[in-house]
Amino acid sequence: MAATVNPDLRKEREAASFDPEKITNFLYGGPARVARKRELESLALNDPDYQHEDLNFMSRDQEYETQLKKSLLMVTKMKQLKITDALDQFFYTNAVFGSDAHPLFVHMSMFVPTLRGQATDQQKNKWLKMAENFSILGTYAQTEMGHGTFIRGLEMTATFDPKSQEFIINTPTLSAWKWWPGALGKTSNYVVLIAQLYIHGKSYGPHPFMVQIRSMEDHKPLPGVTVGDIGPKFGYAPMDNGFLALNNVRIPRENMLMKHSRVEPDGTYVKPPSSKLVYGTMMLLRAGIVRNCASSLAMAVTIATRYSCVRRQSELKPGHPEPQVLDYVTQQYKLFPHLAAAYAFLLTGQTMLSIYVKSNSRISAGDISVLPELHALSAGLKALSAWVMNTGMEECRLACGGHGYSHASGLPRLYTNLTPSATYEGENTVMMLQTARYLIKSYNQSQRGEKLADSVAYLSGVQQVPVAGRTKNMLDLGILCDAYRHRAARLVHEAAVQMRSEIQAGKDQPDAWNATSVDLVKAATAHSQYFVVKNFAERLTDPTLDSSISDVLTRLCRLHALHGLVTNSGDFLEDGYLTGADIRQARRQINSLMAKLRPDAVALVDAFDFPDIFLKSILGRYDGNVYEHLLEWARSSPLNKTEVHESYYKYLKPFLQANRAKL
Repeated sequence: MAATVNPDLRKEREAASFDPEKITNFLYGGPARVARKRELESLALNDPDYQHEDLNFMSRDQEYETQLKKSLLMVTKMKQLKITDALDQFFYTNAVFGSDAHPLFVHMSMFVPTLRGQATDQQKNKWLKMAENFSILGTYAQTEMGHGTFIRGLEMTATFDPKSQEFIINTPTLSAWKWWPGALGKTSNYVVLIAQLYIHGKSYGPHPFMVQIRSMEDHKPLPGVTVGDIGPKFGYAPMDNGFLALNNVRIPRENMLMKHSRVEPDGTYVKPPSSKLVYGTMMLLRAGIVRNCASSLAMAVTIATRYSCVRRQSELKPGHPEPQVLDYVTQQYKLFPHLAAAYAFLLTGQTMLSIYVKSNSRISAGDISVLPELHALSAGLKALSAWVMNTGMEECRLACGGHGYSHASGLPRLYTNLTPSATYEGENTVMMLQTARYLIKSYNQSQRGEKLADSVAYLSGVQQVPVAGRTKNMLDLGILCDAYRHRAARLVHEAAVQMRSEIQAGKDQPDAWNATSVDLVKAATAHSQYFVVKNFAERLTDPTLDSSISDVLTRLCRLHALHGLVTNSGDFLEDGYLTGADIRQARRQINSLMAKLRPDAVALVDAFDFPDIFLKSILGRYDGNVYEHLLEWARSSPLNKTEVHESYYKYLKPFLQANRAKL
């Protein structure tokens, strides 16, 4: 923190109704965990070996090289410091890179977890130690030029040859080229490749294979391998997302990851107990995406909220000093719902990861009954969190006015780095439809009197619409949760009825599903929103919460629920469950909650505990000294290294002289 703090920010912190440290402890799992987080961040941020360069002034080649060098240094440092705990590694890595990509990210987040989750013990002995020790570098190659989320449509083939006991891997069409895997272009020498398994001419669907693609001696592509970088993207410049084609590349039979399914030497195929087992890595990643989306939204809100307290603009009252931008209720309405959403999804991300860990323990013990619920929950929450984050980050950028457009704000880079989450690890609409498939199946089970999983137990009955004229207390979290539950149950019920009517009208099941898909996505979204609101409310029942913390978090929870209710008011009004008077009351309560949250806004974003170097934002600096650092940042632009740019002498001077000569 700087020696001097902007006086407006200082006053904001002094006026807060609570100690931000208490919420920080709540968000990160207690004082001990927060202390460890800060210790790891300090190790990274104060290490002189890290340069922490500003990537905004670099070419893409320079960004890749800088981040590769830093990621290799990070791995070495983690070994030296014996940082082995997964959460510790998460905190340390975040401190080193912030929201920026680095070429080893996919190796750490997908390649290694896939080997842990889908390789046999024998295969782990062969590859996992090398991967964990970074003796080999890998990526996860699933997406193709012509197919992404629809995994069953993948075209790359792995054909078993019983004579040689090998799989022959081929890329039969242009659309079958692997396209987009991170770290594939220039970094990785191994891939976990997802390809269609063929035995004796019969397809057995997509399966994972361990394939070496580059020489361990000189890093050149191996025979039959065509690999490279796909070029510049909307964001993620340091990441070498790549393409890959394989032509008659042979790998041993043992290179198929066979924990869940296998091919015997004679070509006999042994199928997995559940087809969803092979997507375990994806479910873990989707759970992590919820947390990352929430954290990214929290970063954007932190930047916009601090800047809105530093920035003064216009006259609210003639003759009075210019007010802080955050004093305008319109600015509060732009930012505070996203502040509430960041808290809601941070808590949802924690719950989702906890559910994954518990479910994975049961799966490892042989109980695969939890897989369908886990898959549906992770898919729906991944999509919802990505949508909420994308919308929220852009609104935060717009709320910063012209300076929000500058890379100095940190917001453009944050947005372009994280907006792909709407597509990677499952395109959002497709994810919602997968959640909807589980909801419709569960609804049909409820109609037969079968017991449902906990997250969908509410589908056993649609609540009765209250008696007309009865006024609700729209601040009661129980009433708000009931409203979200009723809406979700009703929309699932209506989607099921609509699909049934489409079938009765003569459509087959796939066409009926397609005809009902808009309703299905809406139902799955409502289900996911209900989970988030309910989870937020339940987390507030923690008996260890200090009353001052409970009060402000309750306001945030109410704001999140009410804002979603008003935004989707038609859904709640449609069957008369809520009335126009209820919605009008909800709108008034939103204004009241924003007024109560206004004095605590800076303390609430401080509680996210983001170091300045993590935010990488001039506008979001903790000390609030925006303008002097904005000028300093601009002056550091390479274009300002000389008073007169060399292009003047090459182009501009002759152009001007020629035009003057004609006068």
